[in-house]
Amino acid sequence: MAKHKFFIAGSETGVGKTLIGSAMLVAAGKKSRSTVAMKPVATGCRQTDSGFQSDDALQLQELMSVSMPYQQVNPVALEPLAAPHVAAELLGKRIMVSQLVGFCRGVLMQAVDLAIIEGSGGWRERLNSRETLAGVPKELNLPVVLIVGIHRDCLNHAMLTVEAIARDGVSLAGWVANDLSGDTIGRNELVVTLKSLIHAPCLGDIPFLKSPTPEEAATHLSLDYVISGL
Repeated sequence: MAKHKFFIAGSETGVGKTLIGSAMLVAAGKKSRSTVAMKPVATGCRQTDSGFQSDDALQLQELMSVSMPYQQVNPVALEPLAAPHVAAELLGKRIMVSQLVGFCRGVLMQAVDLAIIEGSGGWRERLNSRETLAGVPKELNLPVVLIVGIHRDCLNHAMLTVEAIARDGVSLAGWVANDLSGDTIGRNELVVTLKSLIHAPCLGDIPFLKSPTPEEAATHLSLDYVISGL
């Protein structure tokens, strides 16, 4: 079973969950620690010789130290570029929390130092008419690493997400600030304010990177707060 397990969530869509999750794998790898990762559900997948695949999931698969078939890394790969419940409906499919939890349990049983499960969209990303993706970390009792995209409205998005995580009874292990544009007025002041409002350690402050790579992002992370002994 994985020694350290985290669910990677975003304050909204497009904040860099895959970049930071990948950077976590790189940071652990630099310490010669074993890692595994998965993205249970992905939309906007492209057709390949091996079926529909997500670029995000492929990146996680490439960077983790344990070899696993793609279908384990991304068991639900949907072609339509839409919210998961919409993409599933367009294909005549139904995604359920219990289904995703089952997929995740298999990966989390790997005897590794670090396992990460990457979410899709924001915390309340809908899976079907009754369930959201938040049910997965809740059912698995996974602490959350929240990625906050730094922009003008990030305080609102971040704090609403933090409140929702707490309301669901899920632990917030830490959060990462990820600069999305490099031109946000008062950018540093926003990060300082977030640090004062979020009662969990800031695991990294990623500056705006024109061509971001996991390796570069990893240099701005500090995982010691949440991964003791890693």
